[in-house]
Amino acid sequence: MKKVPTAKLRNIALVGHGGSGKTTLAEAMLYVSGGIDRLGRVEDGTTTMDHDQEEQKRVISINAAVAPCFWKDCKINILDTPGYFDFVGEVLSALRVADMAVIVIDATSGVQVGTEKVTAYANDYQLPKAIVVTKVNRENVNYAKLIDEIRKHFGPGAVPVQIPAGTGENFTGIIDLLRMQLVTNKKDQVERTDVAETDEITTYREMLVEAVASTDDALMEKYFEGEALSVDELIKAFHSGILADALIPIFFACGTDTTGVPALLDAIVNYFPSPLDSKSDLKADPNGPLAAFVFKTMADPYVGKLSLLKVYSGTLKSDSHVYNKNRGKEERIGQLMLIYGKEQKPVTELEAGDIGAVAKLQETVTGDTLSSKDKPIELPKIEFPAPVLSMAVHPKAKGDEDKVGTGLNRLAEEDPTFTVHKNVETGQLIASGMGELHLEVIMSRLKKKFGAEVELKTPRVSYKETIRGSVKVEGKHKKQSGGRGQYGHVWIEMEPLYDGQRFEFVDKIFGGAVPKQYIPAVEKGILETMDEGVLAGYPVTGVRVTLYDGSYHSVDSSEMAFKIAASMAFKKGFMDARPTLLEPIVKAEITVPEEYMGDVMGDLNKKRGKILGMEPRNGYQVIKALVPQAEMFRYAIDLRSITQARGSFTTEFDHYEEVPAQIAEQIIAEAKANKEEAS
Repeated sequence: MKKVPTAKLRNIALVGHGGSGKTTLAEAMLYVSGGIDRLGRVEDGTTTMDHDQEEQKRVISINAAVAPCFWKDCKINILDTPGYFDFVGEVLSALRVADMAVIVIDATSGVQVGTEKVTAYANDYQLPKAIVVTKVNRENVNYAKLIDEIRKHFGPGAVPVQIPAGTGENFTGIIDLLRMQLVTNKKDQVERTDVAETDEITTYREMLVEAVASTDDALMEKYFEGEALSVDELIKAFHSGILADALIPIFFACGTDTTGVPALLDAIVNYFPSPLDSKSDLKADPNGPLAAFVFKTMADPYVGKLSLLKVYSGTLKSDSHVYNKNRGKEERIGQLMLIYGKEQKPVTELEAGDIGAVAKLQETVTGDTLSSKDKPIELPKIEFPAPVLSMAVHPKAKGDEDKVGTGLNRLAEEDPTFTVHKNVETGQLIASGMGELHLEVIMSRLKKKFGAEVELKTPRVSYKETIRGSVKVEGKHKKQSGGRGQYGHVWIEMEPLYDGQRFEFVDKIFGGAVPKQYIPAVEKGILETMDEGVLAGYPVTGVRVTLYDGSYHSVDSSEMAFKIAASMAFKKGFMDARPTLLEPIVKAEITVPEEYMGDVMGDLNKKRGKILGMEPRNGYQVIKALVPQAEMFRYAIDLRSITQARGSFTTEFDHYEEVPAQIAEQIIAEAKANKEEAS
């Protein structure tokens, strides 16, 4: 494979709303450039990028996929990303290593929620942007209206550099507004002919020329003086405007029949930034210090753990040793590879700016930087969003617990937006992800890769039991069955603790009413009963117990007898001391567009939430509220529905609070029913 200098590399991430045509466009680019010899279809599961079984089954992209194509004298690394919100981690990983965000918009749908979200992500990374409108061959496409909509959303810097030559089944090519040429193609056979100006073409060219001229003071002056701007002047300023993110060019293409794709590839080569144009402090110099960033980790069925990386500086070579500063460990680099969807092709080295992969790194995970030990470098990590939906994982087969735990932890290594942990209070294994589909896909992979089937259920709430009153109560355990008997007798006082403590035991025995050797057994019996719960089987908290009297038998008393007596006293006293349930309350921050505030606040009120306040932030409204955790397990689904996926939220534990009596009765009744069913 021929060596491509850094200046001739182009790293582009295709991003956009689900179903906008990203994967089809990537396939067309690979086909037109000769990277593949057959044009696959998403619907048939035959595309290069959607090679995962889950993607083929669901007919959506799930993973960020990589494949290079070669056009003219450039190498274009295409990063195809999912459009479904559950897989946002894949989008962020791809944008992290891209030099250009290519926002794909469906000509029939226009600007959608996903368009807004990926634009915000690209802005976070300070990436230049371009827009590609796909599916122009569909019927009833009004591209003039679509351009107006795009400019309304993206601003006056968003300008068409092309317009379609015909739409629907009459879409035969594009009109290059910079060069004033009609560009048609049949696969990679491109034909350019001069085009005569019409009112429509003149309108859009003036729009383009004015936008380009506004990025350069000298050109702007020339433009206002009525002088014509040459094509070379426009192209030079156009390129600079894209790099500065002052211009967002709009292109048109059809992935299914490749119309407009060669012209798009020409634009990528001529106008899009190379790694040398990056705003990073680290210069993309092949002779500079080594810095390679791992942006994705995946399990390949043939080569094992595969680390996808971008070389930011220096040259990474096969069969070499590197240093992982994040882990403080050395790693051996085996065979470097270029990724073509699911296939890998070996290469001897990767120079600054290029993207590739290496297998079987022992210590390295997503977000780590590989460098040399004498010049260690640590690049900023990817900031992944916290999971928003948690479910309890229950193995379908007995004895599969270890297999499930091991498998989910391995899958969590591949996907930073997926976490798994054991809830020590409920004993449940909790899997957390970005949505229902995300968790479904993870569990499907668990079955395929590790042979473990599971059910996902709503997690149990970590309720606690406590008392609100004080009581004095007796506990006596007396048993005679021939031979030595059992005798333990205690009087205890129970009262609530309000200082956040779980338990306080006070010994007020005088005169040896309960011998000293049995007092630890009394405390132990109470603690074990607190762990088991009295009211509904939840742990007891916030109780002071004072042992103040009792009696014993010189022969029949034992530690076990006093332990049982204490447990009996505690259970009886607990039920007489105004018992109640406590529930965890979380502090929630919900970020939504202003037009959804009323609906969101109304929904929070239904969820027993208490609104603490609101504040504007980055064009959105942030609602702060305290909400019972029990109401928030499926909030990710509710909020997505209410706000058409424009809202987001975070939660953190705040405190425990008494459960309203009516709801507490339901919880207690359910707990008793479950206990009876289990027995």
